[in-house]
Amino acid sequence: MEWIELIFGGLIGLATSLSLIPLILQASRRLGLANRAGEAHHTHTLPVPRLGGIALATAMLTVFFVFIFLEPDFLKLNERWLVIPSSLAMFGLGLWDDLYALGARRKLFGQILIASVTFFCGIGIAHFRIPFSGRVIDLGLWAWPVTVFWLVAITNLINLIDGVDGLAGGICLMLMILLVYVSVQTGFVPLITAGMAGALLGFLRYNFPPARIYLGDGGAYFLGFLIGCLTIVSSQKGTIFAALAAPLFVLALPIIDTSLAILRRGLRGLPLFRPDRKHIHHRLLALGHSRRQVVIGLYAFTAFFLLLGFLAFFSNGQYFALFLGVGTLVIILTAGKFSFSREWFSIGRVLGNSLDARADVQYAMSLARWLALEGGRTQTMEQLAEDVVFIARKLGFSRVVIRLEDEEKTWQLTGTHTEKCQLKCCTFQHPLPDHKYCRLELCVACPADQWPPAPEACLISEPRLNTLGILGELVAEGWAKAVDGWKKRHQLPVRFDARPQAPPTVAAKPPGSVLAKEETPLDP
Repeated sequence: MEWIELIFGGLIGLATSLSLIPLILQASRRLGLANRAGEAHHTHTLPVPRLGGIALATAMLTVFFVFIFLEPDFLKLNERWLVIPSSLAMFGLGLWDDLYALGARRKLFGQILIASVTFFCGIGIAHFRIPFSGRVIDLGLWAWPVTVFWLVAITNLINLIDGVDGLAGGICLMLMILLVYVSVQTGFVPLITAGMAGALLGFLRYNFPPARIYLGDGGAYFLGFLIGCLTIVSSQKGTIFAALAAPLFVLALPIIDTSLAILRRGLRGLPLFRPDRKHIHHRLLALGHSRRQVVIGLYAFTAFFLLLGFLAFFSNGQYFALFLGVGTLVIILTAGKFSFSREWFSIGRVLGNSLDARADVQYAMSLARWLALEGGRTQTMEQLAEDVVFIARKLGFSRVVIRLEDEEKTWQLTGTHTEKCQLKCCTFQHPLPDHKYCRLELCVACPADQWPPAPEACLISEPRLNTLGILGELVAEGWAKAVDGWKKRHQLPVRFDARPQAPPTVAAKPPGSVLAKEETPLDP
């Protein structure tokens, strides 16, 4: 493969992305496309279009068809053709979720289905070569689950890391650069990766903080699945260990983050696919770093592992253990610089605290589901606020503050002192997604025997504060879904004084009718 062709492919992708994204932004503003109701774990306060995947998928198709026109031999690629339609199918699944929320189970089922079809049509990890001995293992019946796991895992790794402006796009750009080098001898793969590198470079112009467009699930699924397929194709159906292992170095950050998220949610009894704001990038933002600082810092971290990936492939995997050890050492040294990483190394304490909190978490999840359903049933925001207060009292909070578009209201719950809730460390604030000035505050008072509290410290134990933080997040998620349901039903602004139209009165029944007795109109 000539480098001039790769540069040309990159320029095509760059031009396609730069020309298409402004049109997508224009259409999104005009038609309100993909401005799906926000979720509690999102960090942006205003709607941002989630259609960046359209530009990237179009860039891939443009590069592909341009080279078909220039080189007709491109059509003689057998199973490699599957990379294009299967990646587009995964993009379609994610785009569907961007427009209409599908739910975690349906998305996982769709991902497994697409990955399985891709395997049975010819793209799979059929063999595995051990790097040191050179022995090739035939996976046999295990080839199907191994391939599906590889494709679905990388797809979700990219999606889970897409939590702060520019992060997932930058990591995918580094992966594409690595794959250009890894697959330079495998036909169309380097052309596609070069084209996608150019497209991602153009996308980052609009996605770098402050982002004007997001990948969305469509873009993240598309990139993750495409990367998974291309690594298999470039590794000659999985027999070259280094070609499969090299991208894992670049994915070090999402692998660590996802592993911690699964462990964290599993120990606390939360759904494994429940989104939250405890990812590494969220923790760094909470420490006061700006979005740009966080993204640039994580870029530097990933760039180091990109170098390790290049070295692992260049050495044909012979020094994989050495590079893995160096990477592990860097992770430990980097994690030691941040206070939130201490719990990673306190396994026993964290395990005990998490198991103790499971009952409270399960109870809060049930109440949050009930609150979300109440949003479609209540008549006014005042009634919905009273439901929030009822749940807050059940979970042990001492004060509730709800700010809507018209005013702020405070509920001081029974048996607490107003001053106790003024401690900053005992107050949990949750903005209402897609509503800049609306928020929910949940406060917890210090124990009665510790009053007055020390002004410089909170007297509630750290494990209890962590549990209350999770309970507050669950309440906030239920509240956000309830408000969304209330808005859809009544089509009114989120205000305490908003009143839906009175239901029509029931017509009088004719004399002698069985139903002629006095009736009270039912709530709609």
